[in-house]
Amino acid sequence: MGTVSTKTNTGMNACATAAGGAFLIEERAPDDIFTAEDLSEEHLAIARTVDEFWAKEVEPHREAIQHHEPGVALAIVRKAADLGLTAIMIPEKFGGMELDITAMMVAAEHFAGDASWSGWQSAHVGIGTLPLLFFGNERQKRKYLPKLASVEMLAAYALTEPHAGSDALAARTRADLSADGTHYLLNGQKMWITNGGAADLFTVFAKVGGEKFTAFLVERGFGVKSGAEEQKMGIKGSSTTALYFDNVPVPVENVLGEIGRGHIIAFNILNLGRLKLGPGTLGGAKKVLNTCLKYAKERKAFGSSIAEFGAIQHKLAEMAIRIYAGESMIWRSIGLVESRLRGFSWDQPNASQTMLKAVEEYATECSIVKVYASEMLDYVVDEGVQIHGGYGFHQDYAVERSYRDSRINRIFEGTNEINRLLIPGMLLKRDARGQLALLSAAEAALEDVTAGGGDEESRLVGNAKRIALLSLAAAHRKYPGSLDKQQEILMYIADMIIDTYAMESALLRSRKLAGQGKQTGAGGLTAVLLRDALGRIEIAARNVLAAAPSPGSMEVVRRLGAYEPVDAIELRRRIARRLLRTERYIA
Repeated sequence: MGTVSTKTNTGMNACATAAGGAFLIEERAPDDIFTAEDLSEEHLAIARTVDEFWAKEVEPHREAIQHHEPGVALAIVRKAADLGLTAIMIPEKFGGMELDITAMMVAAEHFAGDASWSGWQSAHVGIGTLPLLFFGNERQKRKYLPKLASVEMLAAYALTEPHAGSDALAARTRADLSADGTHYLLNGQKMWITNGGAADLFTVFAKVGGEKFTAFLVERGFGVKSGAEEQKMGIKGSSTTALYFDNVPVPVENVLGEIGRGHIIAFNILNLGRLKLGPGTLGGAKKVLNTCLKYAKERKAFGSSIAEFGAIQHKLAEMAIRIYAGESMIWRSIGLVESRLRGFSWDQPNASQTMLKAVEEYATECSIVKVYASEMLDYVVDEGVQIHGGYGFHQDYAVERSYRDSRINRIFEGTNEINRLLIPGMLLKRDARGQLALLSAAEAALEDVTAGGGDEESRLVGNAKRIALLSLAAAHRKYPGSLDKQQEILMYIADMIIDTYAMESALLRSRKLAGQGKQTGAGGLTAVLLRDALGRIEIAARNVLAAAPSPGSMEVVRRLGAYEPVDAIELRRRIARRLLRTERYIA
């Protein structure tokens, strides 16, 4: 295995730039979006390098990692560092590979074969390293980034507290300036810290003087104490501990960013973490589906392979449909971020701010990806257990571990409930700032009672957008100053928006593939997805409009939600048969 090449930033021209959230009010052409098929040869080389590394270094040690055999996981992370895989985005001058965000996402997907291992690696290269990369000053970067790139120091991110989970700004950890003005003294506790038992450098959030929420770079040697390893339902082989700070002295030069601006760091890192969770769950889902395809062909019941049974084929096909939708949304969103970074260089003035603004622009899409991808993986592993029957409930089978490991993803990076509330909330804020003409489009959707035109599948996507918009407009009319308090309504609206993004992303990708003459099963995957998703959207809209009635709106939803059915049973059978022939996920 050799190191991957540096300064990869190719293939991104396939994606057109658009405003965050604009998919709801604008139409896109197939060539406007970035897809998995647009990954460059350099990106595919990274995928192969990670796959090789996984097979040689991680797979043989999975049980040792699972049982916390001392030093095993950390030694493998350091071997990954030898290939540059822990320093993908770090600039060359700090010992990194200086690759693009897409390269980091490719690695995340292919490192996803074991969630315990991924916890060690992902926490270090993601939330452990990125706060310093984006917000550190030159002196801080020179001091710490080379050590993080080589994993001389292992990194962790310390935000959550016993009384401050989703409400991070309710943190009680304090930082008080010493009498001589050279140090801050940290006092408090953090909970659920990934890499907490082994990390050497922590990004710790505390309130200066008990009020100003601020980030600090804190070395373990300053006096940080770790609690015992938490006994978790899943990801058992990752390190998860509490952290304790008892008058821990932190030099004033280790303030990360500005005093009182820690929330800027926390929220921006969460946005990128939400996006990165997408390929991580995608890689896990593909591996589970591949396992299930092989098992279904080998397992016999009633004299036949269970792969021949319609009920099993339905499950396999639905797994692939949801993976395909998730994959389409994930790479589309990554492409959008990259579209704002054409010509980017870390040598540019304010390079960090340029990259952060690119991610922040698509904060809504990041939350959409997080919710959909985590729930997609939960569906895949659940049906994976079901396909395995009693064996799926036994620890000797990989699908049992995948089932337990998956569950945390709906809590990581902000719970799915929090992200569902954020999705419409962020869109409405963009409208209020004049960044997105959302409400005017929503009001137009309320006024226009005719169903959209065009071909059937484009019409379905267009109608999904209009249903989501008219539901948002109705809710905003009913609760003009207090919609943020109507959580049930907001979550229904979020579900409509998520499904709409899934529908459009899948359709555009399938048409892009068709336009390139590629013979895939994407058309069948998309045909089933569109109709199922529109059905869910109509039901969600009815719930919103019952709570926020608007004259004639129910009739409009009924018209917009109508569609010509397809033979989904036969389409799923074809999808399943194609998957079973290859014994792996293919679009």
